[in-house]
Amino acid sequence: MLPSQPLLHAAVFALAVLQALASDTFIAAVYEHAVILPDATDEPVSPDDALALMNKNMDVLEGAIKEAAQQGAHIIVTPEDGIYGWRFTREAIYPYLEDIPDPAVDWIPCTDPTRFAPAPVQERLSCMARKNSIYVVANIGDKKSCNSSDPSCPSDGRYQYNTDVVFDSEGKLVARYHKYNLFVSETQFNYPKEPEAVTFETPFGKFGVFTCFDILFREPAVVLVSELQVDTVLFPTAWMNVLPFLTAIEFHSAWAMGMGVNFLAANTHYTSLSMTGSGIYAPDGARTYYYNMKTEDGRLLIAELDSHPRLSPASSPAVNWSSYALSAERFPLNDRDFSGLIFHDWFTFTELTKPEQNLTICQKDLCCHLSYKMARKRENEVYVLGAFDGLHVVEGQYYLQICTLLKCKSTDLNTCGQPVETAQTKFEMFSLSGTFGTNYVFPEVLYSGVQLAPGEFEVLKDGRLISKAQSTKPVVTVTLFGRWYEKD
Repeated sequence: MLPSQPLLHAAVFALAVLQALASDTFIAAVYEHAVILPDATDEPVSPDDALALMNKNMDVLEGAIKEAAQQGAHIIVTPEDGIYGWRFTREAIYPYLEDIPDPAVDWIPCTDPTRFAPAPVQERLSCMARKNSIYVVANIGDKKSCNSSDPSCPSDGRYQYNTDVVFDSEGKLVARYHKYNLFVSETQFNYPKEPEAVTFETPFGKFGVFTCFDILFREPAVVLVSELQVDTVLFPTAWMNVLPFLTAIEFHSAWAMGMGVNFLAANTHYTSLSMTGSGIYAPDGARTYYYNMKTEDGRLLIAELDSHPRLSPASSPAVNWSSYALSAERFPLNDRDFSGLIFHDWFTFTELTKPEQNLTICQKDLCCHLSYKMARKRENEVYVLGAFDGLHVVEGQYYLQICTLLKCKSTDLNTCGQPVETAQTKFEMFSLSGTFGTNYVFPEVLYSGVQLAPGEFEVLKDGRLISKAQSTKPVVTVTLFGRWYEKD
């Protein structure tokens, strides 16, 4: 049946309005929050005490949200654990949880707070979004009752989920995501029965959301980007930095580049656990970022992004990550190869012994090729080329292929792979490639002082990571970090 003329006119008008509101760019904000933590206890506090602690953190977040809105931001991401912290047993976290409904219920907690069970945290977050006309992304805890008819129901009769919520600029709940890949210490939470791929549409692009450890796994991270084609990923996290490859700013920037999407990462700030490093990243590099292990300050970051980065003229062409390395003649192997440990994984290393050299190092199916020229080789600094091809099995199981040029902690080769933050050696050029079996490879360049190198390197279509500057800043590591999801 054909629509009536009034309905047709209304539909055309609505489409015109949406097109008029659509924007080619948007202003994004993330806030790195120095979380006010509860006292460590195995016993649950009262609901009033739990809410008082959460309100203290939300007071800080509300200030950041208001400032971001005043600077024109359309959306702000706040950290994982940013409202109540992480010092909990399963029982102790219960007073901090709320029942979060499915967004399909079409609910604005700010204007209708009594529609469901008491939800003062959701009400306040909704009002922050509504009063400031900004999308607000926050991480809270969800509780869902269950009973013996559910064979997987926990003995205490409830599921508890690490949960991201998104409220739109009117305060409506538009997204709810239950974290699927829990970190080993998150015993207070349950795993969802199935992984969730959560997206929502805005006038400034299609967004997806997941949390912290999820980034290292196919579901939901790759599903959102490769299958559901989101433009921007929202990423509340409580990221503990691990040099040389898993420092928050370098890995998150590399992930945005490798996946070809915008990435808004909001980290908690707690230097005792090496938690810092937030940023707003585009496929062509970081727009802004923050890394501070010296003080306990929070930080608001704001930057402009393309709403649809895949359509941008600056969008990178598809990369065949193994093309050059498979076709190139192998450089001579070094008879001084040795093994070294990086974050529990045994790498095969070879030392860079000359100011200018071509090198190959192999482990299993992965061979890494490096051409380089140092601006000046410093005698008190040692660099190595390393390869790892295997299953990482410590805090989770995931298959990696990594090629890396990195600075050793000292001239003792036994220190190669240990965390390093500073360097003095500059490179006139470098070209790193590998025989990767995966297309999911993330390029990382980290300079001395844990500084990123936006615009100073590029990835060629044949899989080479090369320097662009005639002389780099002092280099800590140059890495191609590959995730082979199918071999997990």
